Amino acid sequence: MQHKYLPLIIAAAFSAISVSAQASGYRFGSQSVSGQGTADANGAEAADASTIFYNPAGLSRLDGTQISAGATVVVPHSTFSDAGSTHFTGQPAGGTAAKDYAPDSVTAPSLYVSKKLNDQWAVGLGLFVPYGAKLNYGDTWTGRYALSNIKLEAINLNPSVSWKLNEHHAFGFGIDAEYMKAELAQAVDVPGSVAALSSGPGAAQGALLIKQIAALGGNPALLRAVNDGHASNDGKDWGWGFNLGYMFTLDQNTRFGLAYRSSISHQLKGSTVWDFSKVTTDPIVNQVLQAASHKVNSAALVALRTPETLSANVFHQFDSKWAGMADVTFTRNNRMGDLDIQFPGTTEGAEVIRQQWKNTVRVSLGGNYAYNENLTLRAGVAYDESPVKNAELTHPALPDSDRMQYSVGANWKLSPRSSIDLAYSFLDFKDAKINYTNNCNPLMTTCTGNGETTRGTYKTHLSLLGFAYNYKF
Repeated sequence: MQHKYLPLIIAAAFSAISVSAQASGYRFGSQSVSGQGTADANGAEAADASTIFYNPAGLSRLDGTQISAGATVVVPHSTFSDAGSTHFTGQPAGGTAAKDYAPDSVTAPSLYVSKKLNDQWAVGLGLFVPYGAKLNYGDTWTGRYALSNIKLEAINLNPSVSWKLNEHHAFGFGIDAEYMKAELAQAVDVPGSVAALSSGPGAAQGALLIKQIAALGGNPALLRAVNDGHASNDGKDWGWGFNLGYMFTLDQNTRFGLAYRSSISHQLKGSTVWDFSKVTTDPIVNQVLQAASHKVNSAALVALRTPETLSANVFHQFDSKWAGMADVTFTRNNRMGDLDIQFPGTTEGAEVIRQQWKNTVRVSLGGNYAYNENLTLRAGVAYDESPVKNAELTHPALPDSDRMQYSVGANWKLSPRSSIDLAYSFLDFKDAKINYTNNCNPLMTTCTGNGETTRGTYKTHLSLLGFAYNYKF
């Protein structure tokens, strides 16, 4: 007999590469506090060293040596209402309501340094958080067979260079070194498996299981009230990519930008640990159940490519006080189809996570108002599509949906060389319905899966608070 339980949703955690932060999928949208103030419409502004992320060609506009160090605090609020989540047998999953699964806050840092070498060349270095997620539903909630907790962290080191051809044309290039790490966990549906083997086609296998327990001195009666097992996983990897930028300066007041950030290939390697020690109070029963399930601690492997992005943006200075800007960013999410989670060195069939993400577009508009010589005010609005197609392809690791972003910000000059940036954003998500069923169940031998169905609705909004310090040498 082989019981196949759903492994860690490692693919879902790594798949797109918060609750997600600002941009759709797992992409952490705020890599710059000055950019956050305009809802990231500032790709062609190149106001500080954070242009390394938005468009490295903008380095050509910066004088001397500049440093911008910032942090964005994400304050999420999310609720989940269950609408009939079930075991693979069709019986209610039971469990507790999802509560306080989003963290009180998450902080993501950023650091950018630029240096102008001469009239044509400039270099820079960026350090930022491209992706992030942190959710902890607990081990007893109704969707525990899909996911109990997830923590995804990524850091990108982005050395860049720009070359200014003349007063109108500038080009930029950067290399992306990306480190990704995740910790995930989920429940193992032992109660559903035992119930399925108590009658019908599985009764013979259930009887054999009872004989094995009795022969080893265990108490088969405990099978009437078994608890969930538990599985946990961690994985990490370095990946490499690049980004390109072009900036066309029409005149002193108007410029246009194009920026491309490549996909990054990851071979995520880690380990999977299965824990049946609390299924019953009898260690013998627990050992027999784990042996029958063929679940052994092992390595885990997922191959994936993060989506690439292409952005077009414009900046115009209307007069000495007012400036406007806009950005359109296309993200190629359709690289993320169904994902296979492999368990090297075991007989476990792969876990297939159905995603089939769609390509998305993000549109943002922003503006600056120079209140006086020392204070510039910012504001912006953006609409961001979710890559998730429908409720049947929505997973608890990413309860994503289309959202609106409303941002305000300010830059305050402390001295001719230093300034601070402040920003606040509110993100309003559409209700996200989930009706996800894993197509494999514990009695199948060719694949791995709990076969659970998670049904319900997520209601989410986020607040983002940003602070950065800038200095010019």
